Amino acid sequence: MNVHEYQAKELMKEFKMKVLKGAVANSVDEAVAAAKEMGGNVWVVKAQIHAGGRGKGGGVKLAKSLDEVKQHAQDILGMNLVTHQTGPEGKKVLKLLIEQGCEIEHEYYAGVVLDRATGKITFMASSEGGVDIETVAAQTPEKIIKVAIDPAVGFSPYVGRKLAYGIGLTGDAVAQAAKFFEGLYRLYIEKDCSIAEINPLVLTKDQEIIALDAKLNFDANALFRHPDIERLRDPSEESEQELEAGEFGLSYISLDGNIGCLVNGAGLAMATMDIIKLHGGSPANFLDVGGGADKEAVKKAFSIILQDENVKAILVNIFGGIMKCDIIAEGIVAAAKEMSLEVPLVVRLEGTNVSLGKKILKESGLSITAAEDLKDAAEKAVTAAKES
Repeated sequence: MNVHEYQAKELMKEFKMKVLKGAVANSVDEAVAAAKEMGGNVWVVKAQIHAGGRGKGGGVKLAKSLDEVKQHAQDILGMNLVTHQTGPEGKKVLKLLIEQGCEIEHEYYAGVVLDRATGKITFMASSEGGVDIETVAAQTPEKIIKVAIDPAVGFSPYVGRKLAYGIGLTGDAVAQAAKFFEGLYRLYIEKDCSIAEINPLVLTKDQEIIALDAKLNFDANALFRHPDIERLRDPSEESEQELEAGEFGLSYISLDGNIGCLVNGAGLAMATMDIIKLHGGSPANFLDVGGGADKEAVKKAFSIILQDENVKAILVNIFGGIMKCDIIAEGIVAAAKEMSLEVPLVVRLEGTNVSLGKKILKESGLSITAAEDLKDAAEKAVTAAKES
């Protein structure tokens, strides 16, 4: 689950990390009033959407007067902000963050992620802040400092100092940065984050370490432990299909391809999308119906997939375990008949009650293409989408 920058910074303050003074605004008048109340003579007007690259898209503006705050707020509020993370459709800006400006001496990057290769939480820091970390990794990988943290030991002062010295900090800034890094690690662990990223983390002219931006993503499977985080969810940032899927316990993410995917299990869903790409196709969505979905959930999954006008074929890939293949087959048949399915449908079933499931599909009277294995399913789905 994603949160807005202003929400991330409120959480960071709980863990003693420094951020700039700011306020949320839902209108132009609120933006001007917020700037006026916090004082100063320089402010930053920031669009609040769940996507990076806001500055490049025109969603972050510097204002040197209240009149400029007003003008920028008018320009940004309500705009359809397009960034490399939103896709060409963009996202409508409904909220602003108004922050006091600061004099920057240098910009850095800091991030905490789980390294699945080592099974350890890994801290990353770089002296090249303010740009995409992927660009730094590709062009100057030596400028990224990585420290894997042993879960049995946890964060130690040594880790903070190593990161601080590694990105070139000196003097009192080292101690400040080490304390900041410790706070970021604690936030990541205690709030069950999947990503905690600060870009840029800045050293000001006054030699203060401050988070200029913040991105936090939380493990949705752990939200039951964090009702305070759950309350930060912004439904306006999620598509109607994602919200609809959530009501039925389905995990759905819209993509830009033309092959709809209906799969049980996140790992199998990822593998399905990978093999579609491998055979020259492009998945239109990630849709995991889970291990315990019933016939109604399967019908709803089809309904959600078909709301995407770009879908030219549907690939159903099911490995029956808790969810039996015959139940899936019944759902497929019911959905196809109710919705008068017109796009090609490729189905690969394997696992519990697979013979019964295949029998139900075969005797349905519907035009369903059966696949023997995952490779066969991908090839047939890609071909069907091209010919559709």
